[in-house]
Amino acid sequence: MWIILLFIVLGLSAAIFFFSRTKFGSFPWLSFYLKGKESGFNFREINLLRKVAIENRLKNPTALFWSIKQLDYSVKGLILKYRSQGMEADVPANDFISKLFDFRKRVEFQLPKYKLGLKTTREIPARQRIRITLPSLSPFVSLVGENLRKYIAIEYPKGPKLPDGFSWKGQQISVYFWRRGDAGYVFSTKVIDDYYDRKFPILHIAHTANLVRSQKRKSVRAELSKNAILFPLKSADQANEEIEHGQGLRCRLVDVSEDGAAVLIGGRAKVGLAIKLQFELADHTIVLNGIIKGVNFDMNKNRSILHVQAFTPSHFMKNNILSYVYNIFGHRDDELPD
Repeated sequence: MWIILLFIVLGLSAAIFFFSRTKFGSFPWLSFYLKGKESGFNFREINLLRKVAIENRLKNPTALFWSIKQLDYSVKGLILKYRSQGMEADVPANDFISKLFDFRKRVEFQLPKYKLGLKTTREIPARQRIRITLPSLSPFVSLVGENLRKYIAIEYPKGPKLPDGFSWKGQQISVYFWRRGDAGYVFSTKVIDDYYDRKFPILHIAHTANLVRSQKRKSVRAELSKNAILFPLKSADQANEEIEHGQGLRCRLVDVSEDGAAVLIGGRAKVGLAIKLQFELADHTIVLNGIIKGVNFDMNKNRSILHVQAFTPSHFMKNNILSYVYNIFGHRDDELPD
């Protein structure tokens, strides 16, 4: 064991001696490496951030271990540098930016809002969309109206036709919802009362502390409203990032991330269908391939929201998506909601 420790110490000493000979030699790199190890980062990640700090001439490089603002500033500086040198599509440059974005995501998901989560149904906010299931029936959708001390008041569920005389009162139901920027939650509860005969029909459902947090978000998504074009693929093998010039299905992009998107279309679509999406973000044409993993169909409006799980995009495409998602160049600040 002591031999391994000796090699680690010697490696750190050699690295520190080398770094001390750079133009940032006055900075205490030993404390930088110790802070990085203390924060849970490996030697390769610390080397990456040291390089970023030197490239951007940061006054306090250790801020990169915890400051999203500093990371965004550094990413912006590197992208502008590569653009000025005509290296925007350069593979090594995009690989480096991609690694930095991966690191930024890691820091982002250390924030308390991603780690704490909800503990009880009493914390569910009003206007939260929920999905309700009954045994052997397709899901129903609803919306939380009020969250009160004794119960949750929800809009009357919309879904498949129920038998004549059916009452929700006393039914055991499962409820699922996705908390924006957090994770998916599921719980089982009982319907206390069914107020179908009111002017605005509602249900009262019981509170529970048995709230299970699952499907934690793996990437940060940006909500938006942009025109897009959808091209059905015969199979996943047809996926590519070439820009299409033929006619496709016009649709509306609802949100986007490096690993997927939500798309609004007219009519219905099948789960499991491979598709190709093409849309504009900032000054770039984005091409994202993936599989439809879920469909929310609105029967009254005859339209659907498709939840698309993306195939892994190239680093060039991923970096352009994340530059928009993280608002690196402020493009999202200039957009008005539709």
